[in-house]
Amino acid sequence: MSEKLQKVLARIGLGSRRYMEEVIASGRVTVDGRVAQVGERVEPGVEIRIDGRKVNYQSEEEVRRRVLVYYKPEGEICSRHDPEGRPTVFDQLPQIANDRWVMVGRLDINSTGLLLFTNDGELANRLMHPSSEIEREYAVRVMGEVTPETRQTLLNGVELDDGFAKFESFGDIGGEGINRWYQVIVKEGRNREVRRLFESQQLKVSRLLRTRYGTVILPRELRTGRWMELDKQDIDHLTQSVELKPRVGTGLYGMAKRRAERQIENPLPARRGGYLRQQRRDTDD
Repeated sequence: MSEKLQKVLARIGLGSRRYMEEVIASGRVTVDGRVAQVGERVEPGVEIRIDGRKVNYQSEEEVRRRVLVYYKPEGEICSRHDPEGRPTVFDQLPQIANDRWVMVGRLDINSTGLLLFTNDGELANRLMHPSSEIEREYAVRVMGEVTPETRQTLLNGVELDDGFAKFESFGDIGGEGINRWYQVIVKEGRNREVRRLFESQQLKVSRLLRTRYGTVILPRELRTGRWMELDKQDIDHLTQSVELKPRVGTGLYGMAKRRAERQIENPLPARRGGYLRQQRRDTDD
């Protein structure tokens, strides 16, 4: 039941395997009081510390693999804590005993839609890594005219400040006047990538909603500011897309499964609000 040390640290959400290899190589990790080596194998029961702080872990097969889908509202930030006291996407998530949720990708404070959370750090890292080429699909409302030439330019790709970027697909959803909705797909999760692609063509994004991440589609019955937990079949599809083997202990069971079934039949009302909406109310007053 032994695992490589860097895999254990990545699996519990402390960083990618490559990053954890760098942390181990720098001498910051100890196993049972001695400085650890990259590639060494560990088993449950050993004491692992990073910078002196103890790391708790279980063997891979003992941990139930879980994934949440969260419908992020406008005005929440994608951070565990915010110095300015703004609401964060973690505020509404359920507690997870002796474990923690790892966020898959980000959305900026003005964007809404699908966010994934998992307790499997290795899964999270693979879903976010550019080499996996996981598709992210968005519905985008754009101010300004998108000509056929502009559309083709964005499909061919443009040079942004942090490198070459493009849309994998670009579809027209509808709309009237200067505001029209489009459906676009990217395969990277760079900061504000969708917005910056449109801005490179002097177009302004007025609304941005993520509707799909990899194999997971934003459920129709999920309301703004609410979460749902995926079942084993959906999680297995997601893990297979990044070449991770399925795990026996996966997804919903017991009361959690029954709660999810009730939520599909009777969706919870949207939980709107957040920092931006409060700021607008204060301004109106």
